[in-house]
Order: sequence, then C-alpha cells, then structure tokens
Amino acid sequence: MRPAETGLHAGRAGVVSGFEILLVEGDAMSGHGEAVPMRSSAAGPLKGEARVPGDKSISHRALILGAMAVGETRITGLLEGGDVLDTGRAMSALGATLEHHGPGAWSVHGVGVGGFREPEGVIDCGNSGTGVRLLMGAVATHDMRVTFTGDASLSGRPMGRVTDPLSGFGTRAEGREGGRLPMTVIGAAEPVPVRYVTPVPSAQVKSAILLAGLNAPGETVVIEREPTRDHTERMLAGFGASIRTEHGEEGHVITLTGRPELRPQDIAVPRDPSSAAFPVCAALIVPGSDVLVPGIGLNPTRNGLFETLREMGADLSYENPREEGGEPVADLRARYSPDMKGIDVPPSRAASMIDEYPILSVVAANAAGRTEMRGVKELRVKESDRIDAMARGLRACGVAVEEGEDWWAIEGCGAGGVAGGASCETRLDHRIAMSFLCLGMAARAPVGIDDAGPIATSFPIFQELMTGLGARFDKMTEGATA
Repeated sequence: MRPAETGLHAGRAGVVSGFEILLVEGDAMSGHGEAVPMRSSAAGPLKGEARVPGDKSISHRALILGAMAVGETRITGLLEGGDVLDTGRAMSALGATLEHHGPGAWSVHGVGVGGFREPEGVIDCGNSGTGVRLLMGAVATHDMRVTFTGDASLSGRPMGRVTDPLSGFGTRAEGREGGRLPMTVIGAAEPVPVRYVTPVPSAQVKSAILLAGLNAPGETVVIEREPTRDHTERMLAGFGASIRTEHGEEGHVITLTGRPELRPQDIAVPRDPSSAAFPVCAALIVPGSDVLVPGIGLNPTRNGLFETLREMGADLSYENPREEGGEPVADLRARYSPDMKGIDVPPSRAASMIDEYPILSVVAANAAGRTEMRGVKELRVKESDRIDAMARGLRACGVAVEEGEDWWAIEGCGAGGVAGGASCETRLDHRIAMSFLCLGMAARAPVGIDDAGPIATSFPIFQELMTGLGARFDKMTEGATA
C-alpha cells in the first residue's frame, strides 16, 4: 500500500517487503547523504506550543512487541524518524506486516513469539543503538542467522554489552574486532533461560535480555542495581506477558515467564521527553521565552532532566497531569529563567537522563556557577563520545569545561554570557547537533554545526518546530565559520 501523508519532510518511497516507508530526505534535515552545515543565531523570544514527536524508546518497543504478538497492534503517535523507521523495516524483514495509515498511525500484524523468519538480507539499523540492541535480543532465541549493520557512528559502538549476556541463552555473535558491526547473530536452536545481573545501568541491555527471554522456556531474570527506564516492562505487561518486578537486597529483580502468547494492543505513544528537552531548555535560556510542550511522557525513570532543571532554578511547571497508554503524561511549560545556578547532579540520576546531558550542559553554560555531572561514563560510548564532543564545542564558544572518564563540569557564564562564534563538530550525533543549535539561540555570536543531517534520526521536525517558536537557523556553506 502507499502511505498517506506523514508530516515528514518530502521524501522518497522505498518498497520493503510489500509496504512502503517514506525516508526522511528534507531540504534541511536528512539522515543520510551529504553534510548539512547549519548556523543558529540569537533571535526574539521563543513563544508557542512545541508539539514534539512521539517517544523514540516507546516507538521502537511498540513495533517490536507488535511484531511478536498474534494479531493486529495499532499504534498512534509513532515517531517517524530514521531510527524508528529502520526498526519498522527490520520487523518487515523478519516476517511481520506493517501498514501506514497517516501521520504517526501504523498497524503491525504480528507473527507471534518464536515466529520470526530468517531475513533474506542484512538488517541496516542506521544510527540507532537502541534499535540494533533490542533487535539482537528479539532474534537471539530464534534458530536462524541475522546480520546487522549500521552507519559509521553505529558501527563504531560496542555490542559486547548485549551479545555477552545473550550468549547465556545459547546465542552466538560474530562481528568485527571489539564486538562491533557488521555483526551476525546466530540464534539459539534450543534456548535456555538466564539470570543476569547488569554490571552498569542500561535499559538497552535489560530490554534485549527480556526480549530474548520471551522465546526461552522457564523464567528469565534480570537484576538491576540501579533502576533504568521501564518502558519494556510496562509494555510487556500490557501485551499480556507474565512479568514482575521485586525490590530486594540485590536491587530490582525483574522476572519474565517465557513463551507467552502476546495479545495485540492499541498503543498511544506519548511525546518524547528527550526531544522535549530541546525546546524546553532553549526557552529557559532565551530572554522572554514562554513555551508549552503538550502531552510529554513523565515516566519516573525518564524525568531526571526536569528535576535537575528545577533544582537549578528553572521556571518549569506541569499542567494537566494524566495517564495515557499506561504512562504518566502532562503538559510542560518552560519560561525564561535568568537566575539559574549551577549544581552537583547526583550520580544516581544518570540513568534517568543519560541522553539529556548534552543539552543540560548548554543550560549549565548559561547558569551562574559550576555544574558538575558524575557517574556518566555511558556518555563516552553513545552515538559519539558526547562528553568530548560537547566539551570541545563549548570551549570553542568560550565556556570553561573540565572532564574525566566518568565526569565533567561546566563553569557557567551566567545568563547571556556565552560568547559563541564557533563552528562545532557533531560527529554524526543528533543530540550533539541539536544541543549546539540551542546554544546559538542564546549566545552573543552565532554557533555553527558541521552537519544537521543526523537530527532526522530522532527529531525530523526539529528545524520546523524550533523556527515556528522563533528560532533562527541558516544554512552554511561547507567549511564556513559561524
């Protein structure tokens, strides 16, 4: 079938296993192809509603669990960025049928637990670490071989943190040196359940093990010393799996009974708090701003950034709290906050805001005093080394940054005190790109980035949304300075 209008930038249709997906190929944001240098400059106040896309983490899981259910799962609010569309292609390659009904509206006709077929070709996960790691878990207990690849950024990221625990099921993995893509996962012909203690907090690792455990007999157990985002557990329960979480001396003990028949669901995906972070944080640092972000997911395992901002003195308020699809939701209002102060961010909060540290560092640069962030070594192995990337760009813009392997600290310049005037390297990392564009909105001189293209992987309407609020972006010729 041909998709209805999606609300994505104009794109080209690619036929994949009998259905078409629009690929993001806008004039300013593209997940692939030539670099798109861009510059952000100070403009007037940011005003209005910021209707950010659906939650990326929930979107990935909705497609995967819909494909593992028996029957039709209907999804609204799905994020139609490159990362999630790559997961949709993977589900089709593994035998599920996907239909597109309009912006954010999809149906997934699942094949049931254990029903995946061996794909004919390589599964390309693009830039998505979440996508590839969850997919490795989903296929790990199927008797077949699946080869995964990705872009240059994803191919540089370690996969051993997932493939090592999956080996307990009887799964094997063959990849490049250092456990990197391209990698072939050889699923266990006769899987056995595992009991695994996660050495570092990681929702991706936990979720991969639970997805693998669906097609293993008996009980699969994951033990977390620190809680991570629990979208997988919530959604598994919604699909009818027998799963329980207990809190004991070991930490959070999550027990899943294998080989259930998952029931199809109607899933309303809330708006992504990680995407909301950008218009929210920009509003806090741009004079006169007042921005409302409606329908934001406020899962307690994801709201660490908003807690931190309030502790810094940000003018943030929650309006109309409610529950949608089993997830807490509210409208979030952010107003310009010139009196924010630097704080020490508790290391225990890292798991609930790991993707938000880059944009937090931009806010910290516009606050007074020192902001110190510890327990964040996970940032070193994201789409890029996010500590190094942000530190280099911030220093080039006149901000003092100190860093170590597991920590970094920003010496704030105060409201309106960031010099700017630099062109920053994004390293194929969507969050680095958006963070520096937000920095330019409040700096004394424009801030440039070498490539806005990767933004399409998670926030394809970022430019349109931010300029609609009052931001000012300009294309740059490659090699130009900010």
